[in-house]
Amino acid sequence: MQPKHLLSGVVVVDFTQFLAGPSVSQAMAELGAEVIKVESAPTGDPGRYLPLQRDGRSGYFVQQNTAKESLCVDLRHAEGKALVNRLLQRADVLVENFSPGVIDKLGFGWDAVHALNPRLVMASVSALGQDGPLAKMPGFDFTGQAYSGVASMAGDADGAPALIGVAVGDLGTGMSALAAVCAALYHRERGGQGTRVEVSLLDFLFRSHEANVEMHTLSGGSIKPHRSGSQSTAYAPVGYYKARDGYVNLVIPGPMWPKLCEAMGQPGLATDPRFKTNEDRVAHLAELVAIIETWMAGFDSVDAVVKHCAGFRLPAAPVLSVEQAVKHPQLAGRGTVRTVADPILGEVTIAGQPIRAHGFAHHTGKPAPLLGEHNAAVLKRHLGLGDADVARLTQAGVLASARV
Repeated sequence: MQPKHLLSGVVVVDFTQFLAGPSVSQAMAELGAEVIKVESAPTGDPGRYLPLQRDGRSGYFVQQNTAKESLCVDLRHAEGKALVNRLLQRADVLVENFSPGVIDKLGFGWDAVHALNPRLVMASVSALGQDGPLAKMPGFDFTGQAYSGVASMAGDADGAPALIGVAVGDLGTGMSALAAVCAALYHRERGGQGTRVEVSLLDFLFRSHEANVEMHTLSGGSIKPHRSGSQSTAYAPVGYYKARDGYVNLVIPGPMWPKLCEAMGQPGLATDPRFKTNEDRVAHLAELVAIIETWMAGFDSVDAVVKHCAGFRLPAAPVLSVEQAVKHPQLAGRGTVRTVADPILGEVTIAGQPIRAHGFAHHTGKPAPLLGEHNAAVLKRHLGLGDADVARLTQAGVLASARV
C-alpha cells in the first residue's frame, strides 16, 4: 500500500528556530515525516514571539512550523538531555541551526549523536558556514546577503543597497538543506551510514548570482557587477516597466526580441542598429526603456499589457502587491496560498509548500504546535513513558508547556 506522504515513517528531531532551519523541518513535516520540535524550556523557539501576534500567538511561528509536534524540555537538566538522547536513538534525522559549536556544547554534536545512532542523518544550517574565519559569527538572511554580494545588486545604481523584502536566503538555504537530507537518507538506504550535511546562507546566496561572478572573473575584473535599479544591465529588455496603473515585468531573451518588436507594432526595431544585439540594447538601455514604456502607456492597464503580450507568448507579468498575490487565482488554485486552522488564531492564511509530488497529498493539514503541546504524546509513543512519568518530569521542571 502506497504511503499517504513521501516521507511517511521518517522521524526527525528538530532543534531549529526562526526561519532557515524551521523551513527544512517544516517541509519534511508537510511531506509526512514525524517532526519532533525540541524547544528549550521555558520559552521555546524565539520565533513564537515575533510579530504579528494576536492573543499571544505569533503568525510568524504558525507560518514556519505547521505539521510539527512540540516537545518543550529543559536541556540544562540531566533528565532532559537523557530524554532527547533516547529520542535520537530512534530518529532518522536531526536538524539544527544554532551558531556553529552550540549544538556540541548542548551535547548533541555530530560525534556524539553518530556514536549514539550511526544511521542518523544530521543537517546543520548556519549563516556563514561551519568553518572559515567567520564561522562563529551569528547571522541572518541579510547578513548572508551582505557577505555574498547579493545586497550590492539590489537598489538604485546611485543609492544605498535595498533590503530585499522576502526571506529568499532563508528559504533557499532551507530547500537546499532539504535536498541534502533527502540525498543522505537515500545514501543510507542503499547501505550507507548516517551522514552530516551542512548548508549556509552564505553558500546559497553566493550561488544565486546568475551571471555576476563569471562575468567579473572572465572579463579579468573589468566588469564590476553593480546594482542597477529596475533594469538589468546584463540583458535587455529585462526589468520593470511603468504602465498606466502599475508596473510590468518583462524578461525577453535574445531570440524573443523580434517578437516583442512585433507585439509593439514596431517590427523595424528588431534590426535597428541601436537594438539589434543584446550588447546593443544594453548600450542604449535608456532609449529602449523609453520606447517600451511609451508603448505600454497606450494600454488602459497593466492587465491589458500582460494580456496582449500573452497573445504573442511573451513572458510578461504584473507586479502584484502581497494583497493582490494572495487573491490571485493562480496562487489560490495551486494551494500556493493556503489556509490552516489554528487552535488560537482560527483560520489563518499562509504561504503553502512549494514541493508537490503527484499521487501524494500536498500537505498534512496539521497546524503549528502550541509550546510543549505534545510532551506526553511524544514521550509515551517513543519512550514508553506513562502519565505518572510525564507528570513527575513536568513537576520537576524538565518539561514545560504554554498556550503560545
